[in-house]
Amino acid sequence: MKRVLIITYYWPPTGGSGVQRWVKFAKYLPSEGWQPVIYTPENPEQLAVDTSLEAEIPAEAEIIKTRITEPYELYQKFLRKSGHSKEAVEVNPVNAQNKSFLQKAAMWVRGNLFRPDPRCMWIGPSAKFLKKYLAEHPVDLIVSTGPPQSMHLIGRRLARETGLPWIADFRDPWTKIFYFKHLSMTRATEKWHHRMEKKVLDEASAVVAVSPLVQQDFQTMTQTPVELITNGFDECDFASERCREADGGPGREFVMTHTGLFAADGNPTVLWDVLAAKAGKDADFRKALKIKLIGKTDEQIIKAIKDAGLEENLIDMGYQPHAKAVEEQRKASLLILPLRKEPEYKAVLPGKLFEYLASWRPVLGIGQTDGAMSMILNTTKTGIVLDWEDRASVARFIDLCWESHLEGRLTVEDADISMFTRKNLTHRMVQLFEKCCNFLKN
Repeated sequence: MKRVLIITYYWPPTGGSGVQRWVKFAKYLPSEGWQPVIYTPENPEQLAVDTSLEAEIPAEAEIIKTRITEPYELYQKFLRKSGHSKEAVEVNPVNAQNKSFLQKAAMWVRGNLFRPDPRCMWIGPSAKFLKKYLAEHPVDLIVSTGPPQSMHLIGRRLARETGLPWIADFRDPWTKIFYFKHLSMTRATEKWHHRMEKKVLDEASAVVAVSPLVQQDFQTMTQTPVELITNGFDECDFASERCREADGGPGREFVMTHTGLFAADGNPTVLWDVLAAKAGKDADFRKALKIKLIGKTDEQIIKAIKDAGLEENLIDMGYQPHAKAVEEQRKASLLILPLRKEPEYKAVLPGKLFEYLASWRPVLGIGQTDGAMSMILNTTKTGIVLDWEDRASVARFIDLCWESHLEGRLTVEDADISMFTRKNLTHRMVQLFEKCCNFLKN
């Protein structure tokens, strides 16, 4: 087998969406003739733990770990001792929400003293360790996946010192990620980020983006080829039969489900208002309605649902293993997927979108109606994206879904989503591996 070194911060037993992309690639790489060599921290920050993902790691995988020094543990302890809730520390990311003085100070330190991110102290030691390791255990190709963008700086330094081809895989943008503008950076720090982003894009053998809009944006910045390889779903995670119809009908629960991280700046208040108004007029709807939240949910989301008078309809299950989240998606009547209220989020394709598609349940997206997610849902005819403030359209959509639910016909049209299977996506990634290796030889 050829060997590929994959530099990633996120790896099982760490849970969450950032882990699954390369766990799934690694799972199918051996069948494509490539052995995954994973380099990851021995002691990473873990906001979620999902030991079930360890079963996805193929026997052929070689796992290398070294210790990382980062300030997050100290930061979290400091905030908790200062009276901040566990949810405020763990779920509320860098965003436009109101923050305490201590949070603002922490953002300034994080933005200016830790470049490009708080994992930066791992760059030098990792490059030194890996250079020595690869001299004794050669690989054919290097892949770095970020964020955190420090992974790309490790990959860049290693590629320069070894001459190996290197692919920079961006699960999110760098300077155009939605929270970049909230980091309280000085002008000098901001310029540094733009310079480093350009160097990574220019020096990589190839760049990978997960969204067509991000791909287009990167391609305007560099002559390096930028490939589009989205996130996807693993057919093994889903039963062979499709959930063509929900378990609808009079007296059946109408379950609206959200899985994954639910942050405060993605709070769809218009949806809670619409549901509350309908529940106030229709006793059967109020009795049937269940709002299931599966994953880490910001306390402001919970408060908004309760303030709307829907506390009795709320089921907050917290973080669940990936398999359980998939099961709940398939059992839902309707899946909800609000984007964050940031203009940059127009380019984002949330990883959970593809598993929503594979669940064959209707999707209600709330956010930018002309964004990347809307393009996918329109193409596959599996759902709709409505604007944050479009109360009338949200109400109309909920009414239609409720009527279909009562008649037992709440479903989605058949669509070809095979392009988003993890097997097919891995095959495309391997084609890029081969292209980069062959280019270097020639």
